[in-house]
Amino acid sequence: MGPTEAIAAATIARRFYVLGQSKLEIAEEFGVSRFKVARILDQARESGLVRMEFDLGVPVDPALSDELRSAYGLNRVLVLERALSRGDRPMVRRHIGALAAAVLTEVVTKDDVVGLSWARSVNVMAESVASLPRVPVVQLCGVQAGMDMRDRSVETVSRVAAIGGGDAYPIYGPLVLQDRRTTEILRRQPGIAETFGQFRNLTKAVVSIGAWAPGESTVYDAVAPAERDAIAKRGAVAEVAARLFDGDGNAMSTGLAHHVLAVSIEELKRVPEVIALGYTAPKAEAIDAVLRSGMVTTLITDTAAAEPALKLAERRG
Repeated sequence: MGPTEAIAAATIARRFYVLGQSKLEIAEEFGVSRFKVARILDQARESGLVRMEFDLGVPVDPALSDELRSAYGLNRVLVLERALSRGDRPMVRRHIGALAAAVLTEVVTKDDVVGLSWARSVNVMAESVASLPRVPVVQLCGVQAGMDMRDRSVETVSRVAAIGGGDAYPIYGPLVLQDRRTTEILRRQPGIAETFGQFRNLTKAVVSIGAWAPGESTVYDAVAPAERDAIAKRGAVAEVAARLFDGDGNAMSTGLAHHVLAVSIEELKRVPEVIALGYTAPKAEAIDAVLRSGMVTTLITDTAAAEPALKLAERRG
């Protein structure tokens, strides 16, 4: 554009974007057609004269978030912006946890029953939750043995419940047990049975998506090599609260289901709002699988996982 054209375009753009005038009002004022006003506005954006910026107050990529939400038909998606997604895993986890805390604070009401699965990202989230109504908080699965005390969901559930003064329903038991008999005995213990009885009342749940691969799922790392290899051969790619999914998002029935203390897939699918945390590129396929299951309503992820997941969605339909 020449200088006079640029000034005219800037004036029209200001009328439209800042003052909120309609294209018809601008056309009448400048003595041109509204179609010409539309063309000038398009040229102003294409030339860089007008640039659109969003200040969300949270470090989220709005365009990628919307693309991913639309591709999988979710209620909401928050994709951590690219600059923060490039940090090391503990730092990315902290940012993901902070986003999850903001979402949880926003969506939980006094009538909810909130479930939390064991996961480092969920535990980090709990550290960032500033306020909640007085709601029951239910532990969705046992604790992985050998983890640092700060990463244990018993403390997480108690901490989150204490924020609003609600009741805490912990599971004082390991996530993965040696055999079915031990699992059944523990499930009948009064405290654990009481927590399992709360699963039917859940209205909100926060879970973590793990990939069925070394270092990408604490459950994978806790299972004996022969069992995890057999599960992998059957096509498992994803894990949520020790429940498995194949690449098409189908729930899998394996021997693992009989020796873990955890909410079932059927119970999770009945929860109206399931917020899933999944991040880093190695988990993209697992995220795709879990989203295909139809269980998740909200996803919180990072750019490193979101971009390959979006490509999977486009390729697989």
